[in-house]
Amino acid sequence: MTQILTYKPINLGRRIVWSLFAIVLIAAPLIFNKGASISILSQIGTLMIFALSYNMLLGQGGMLSFGHAVYSGLGAFCAIHAINLASAGTMPIPLSLIPLVGGLAGMGFGILFGYVTTKKSGTTFAMITLGIVELVFACSLMFPSFFGGEGGVLTNRVIGKPFFGITFGPQIQVYYLIAAWLFVSTIGMYAFTQTPLGRVLNAVRDNPERVEFIGYDTQWVRYLTLILSAFFAGIAGGLAAINFEIVTAENVSAIRSGGVLLFTFIGGVGFFFGPMIGAIIGLFLTVLLSEFTKAWQLYLGAFFILIVLYAPGGVASIIMLNLRLVKYGKFRRVWPDLAAVTAMGLLVFFGVVLCVEMLYHLTLESVNTTVMPLFGFKVDTAGPSGWFVALTILALGIFGFYQTKKAFQHSWSEVNTEIEDAIRRAQA
Repeated sequence: MTQILTYKPINLGRRIVWSLFAIVLIAAPLIFNKGASISILSQIGTLMIFALSYNMLLGQGGMLSFGHAVYSGLGAFCAIHAINLASAGTMPIPLSLIPLVGGLAGMGFGILFGYVTTKKSGTTFAMITLGIVELVFACSLMFPSFFGGEGGVLTNRVIGKPFFGITFGPQIQVYYLIAAWLFVSTIGMYAFTQTPLGRVLNAVRDNPERVEFIGYDTQWVRYLTLILSAFFAGIAGGLAAINFEIVTAENVSAIRSGGVLLFTFIGGVGFFFGPMIGAIIGLFLTVLLSEFTKAWQLYLGAFFILIVLYAPGGVASIIMLNLRLVKYGKFRRVWPDLAAVTAMGLLVFFGVVLCVEMLYHLTLESVNTTVMPLFGFKVDTAGPSGWFVALTILALGIFGFYQTKKAFQHSWSEVNTEIEDAIRRAQA
């Protein structure tokens, strides 16, 4: 038989993207090295894996789950017990492989719970996952020998002898461990999207009836995907156990599941890199912003509502739409109107922040004093002057936003229509 050789060109663009991703992971702690920056980067890396694993269900499979924290949380509990066993000499396993223990545990529980949850789809699937997470959370208080009760399970990640000076005691060493697992896990989850199972999963999301008609079992497609998703969620849980050295019942709570849903949707479920952007924004809105204001939950909720209303594709869709304008050379026609509407939007945001912060201080802390520091100024929240300035800025911002919005919508619609025409002509 004669072997036919086919030429497969190297996908240079994809290699460049993955190389840049690796460089960013390596260089990030060298650039952001002040205060708790490395700890924040470690949390972002863990959350990225968790959000990407969740997007395997929601974005690629259309499975809205309220219980994804079960797999990361139970993986974290198994991982932290593995660390304690390794520390006691019972189970000889290096700390660098502990995330794999969490991943295998998450996969095991995915096999157990996924067989039940994936029997149904749509709203029924979502409700079953909500029931599962509440069930596991209740068990966390019923079985203190495994879950550690209300105090959780503690550990010490410095185990065994140093390997080339690496003890995983310093936070920078933990970060690079998380970065390595993030890189490998991201490659694995992206590779899944290119497999036949990943392609069929997209078809199940879009038209399950047609998939069944051509002979595929949609329940098994969802089930296998959930098992793989649970594996990567367990890896994220194992890394979180190493990073924080404690796992509590909160790790298997509905609050944690709701958080990853918010962050994934904010980043953009329709794009592979969307959850990674959502993880960065979500950590900023929950961890960093809570250090500066007590109203951080209000800002998080408002931001999520705005994304749902005006950018249902998430932040990633906004980025990709503007990159498309750049690709077709149309961005220069849009950016003046875009800059104007963005400036007015920031003015509205500034006015809202002033009003919210003053209202929070007046309601919660006015017993001590009604004067508060705000953007470098002393503002009396009980006096009319501060409220007058805040409401004036807000009113000017709203008026300017609606004035500039019309011109932006016109130019945006015009250039996108031209792009769509160019695409149709090229396809014809």
